[in-house]
Amino acid sequence: MSFTPRGVVVFGMVRPCRHRLGESLKTQWMAHLCGLCLALRGDHGQFARVVTNYDGLLLSVLTEAQVEREGGGWRRTAGPCPLRGMRTASVAQGEGARLAAAVSLVLASAKVRDHVADGDGLLARKPVALAARRVAGSWGSAGARTGSAVGFDAAVLVDAVERQFGVEALAGPGTPILTVTEPTETATAAAFAHTAILAGRPGNAVPLAEAGRLFGRLAHLLDAVEDREADAAAGAWNPLTATGTPLTEARRLADDALHGIRLALRETSFTDGKLAHLLLAHELGRSVDRAFGTQSCGHGSGPGHLSEPQGAFRPPQTPYLPGDPRHGGNPYGGNPYGGEPPRPDKRGFWAGCAAALGLCCTCKVCCADEFEGPWSGRRREGCRSSCDCSCCDACECCECCECLSCCDC
Repeated sequence: MSFTPRGVVVFGMVRPCRHRLGESLKTQWMAHLCGLCLALRGDHGQFARVVTNYDGLLLSVLTEAQVEREGGGWRRTAGPCPLRGMRTASVAQGEGARLAAAVSLVLASAKVRDHVADGDGLLARKPVALAARRVAGSWGSAGARTGSAVGFDAAVLVDAVERQFGVEALAGPGTPILTVTEPTETATAAAFAHTAILAGRPGNAVPLAEAGRLFGRLAHLLDAVEDREADAAAGAWNPLTATGTPLTEARRLADDALHGIRLALRETSFTDGKLAHLLLAHELGRSVDRAFGTQSCGHGSGPGHLSEPQGAFRPPQTPYLPGDPRHGGNPYGGNPYGGEPPRPDKRGFWAGCAAALGLCCTCKVCCADEFEGPWSGRRREGCRSSCDCSCCDACECCECCECLSCCDC
């Protein structure tokens, strides 16, 4: 769930490892992922399922984590699905899943309009652009209706997207990067806070708004870091490049946002917050490491510390061997520091939609260790992929305790 109109993270930045989740939390996570997908299909048709993303389901996770579930109604048994190997499953339902669906639709609508405005690929052709505008309008209206049905004013998101374009147009060298991330922060704060209203825990609205604000900042920063090279090659706008923000400053802000999210979670009252805690307190940290190509904190020096030598551009460092896509290296071969690495071409909107449908029909999103992102062309990890579990021991506390004291581990 990225609110940056110039770079939505298609499958989200929170991609949990099944080895750390354990069987119980993995089942919960898949229940929310399937619940979001089915909420989109049930309210808006099969095609709407292409906007499903990992980060959007956090809203469903947060809602359910706060409610008293003795009365039932938050889960249902879904029929067989190819993405689950034609097995039935217990999936999340209700207002949390519908809120996640509404937010995903509105933001996908904004992304399509952005592609049309930029004339990307086939969208430079008027008939295709006209069809894309109709899809965007349909998604935006559908998201607004679903949001209204659960008491959420989607105008907050629309306003944030519109302001984002204005902020980006005025940003230049010396503009604080937090000025650019502010609309994203405002949108995510509103969405996170509304989960407290849906769950009947209005006292949680303030800390969750803070967690959402920092989550939005993190989404924007990581999106900018991951796209910096591609944007430079394509001559596209990038917030870090436009404002002259170095990677070291971006990493410092990312680490501060992580710490702030963990503190906000401590102030939030959960009925069962294990999954929400693991995703927001631990998996976000791994997302930062993945984006910056390091396993250490951004403060201080040492192995994995980011630095930018004067007079030379170097992409983010990686602690793994170059050319090893299974361990965070350059998946396209070659020396990542010996010139511009080859990158896959980004697909246009419609070609990406076709590729996304193909991924769903062949179950690669869930079952493959890796697959190629339908729009970006980047290598993505499948839901059930293997992983580097070097830090699993540090997260075992999520499996056995109710407290959030391990947030500082």
